[in-house]
Amino acid sequence: MMADPAPLPTIVVLASGSGTNLQALIDASRERDFPGEIIAVGCNRPGAFALERAAQANIKTFVVDHKKYGSREEFDGALMAELRRLNPDVIVLAGFMRILTADFVRAFRGRMLNIHPSLLPAYTGLNTHQRVLDAGDKVHGVSIHFVTEELDGGPVIAQAEVAVQSDDDAESLAERVQQQEHVLYPIVVRWFCEGRIQLTADGVQFDGKLLQQLFFQQLRQLFAAV
Repeated sequence: MMADPAPLPTIVVLASGSGTNLQALIDASRERDFPGEIIAVGCNRPGAFALERAAQANIKTFVVDHKKYGSREEFDGALMAELRRLNPDVIVLAGFMRILTADFVRAFRGRMLNIHPSLLPAYTGLNTHQRVLDAGDKVHGVSIHFVTEELDGGPVIAQAEVAVQSDDDAESLAERVQQQEHVLYPIVVRWFCEGRIQLTADGVQFDGKLLQQLFFQQLRQLFAAV
């Protein structure tokens, strides 16, 4: 008699808007060999289309409306209660537009990923596409990192570059960056579920070895060709 297969690592995705990165993760999770299961999607905005995407995929949803709380600490406490109830192996921030408190981040250290539309450490925060254009940069991109107390400052796991074209505006540049996001994020979540990446005191380990800057460059070149 064959033993039952081991349960898949569980994933909770947090989103605030339309959920295009969520959709990329849902699509990837439907692949037969995907090593994780999205068990819930949470949102801080009741009308966000991300909730509809989850419902269409028969994934449970929950809402913690930030407007109902008087402080970040109260909101984070309510969100933490939902996440502790679900107890996922990894929390994936996919356009989740809330700055989380240090206590919240510490509670899920090493288990929370974020995607940011720039080549970190450059251009933390908002409006990255326009800021890249204003600076005259020739290269833009996307980063995926572990979440730490510093805004957009956690150790980077992977990046993908996007060339800035002479006729780009913020919208056209954002569209091409988003295309890379949809490729890269499911790959990194797959790595996490396979146990290939971990956050340690020294940084990110990949397959048991400390991720070096050279490896970042190799990954960026790889995804630039996708």
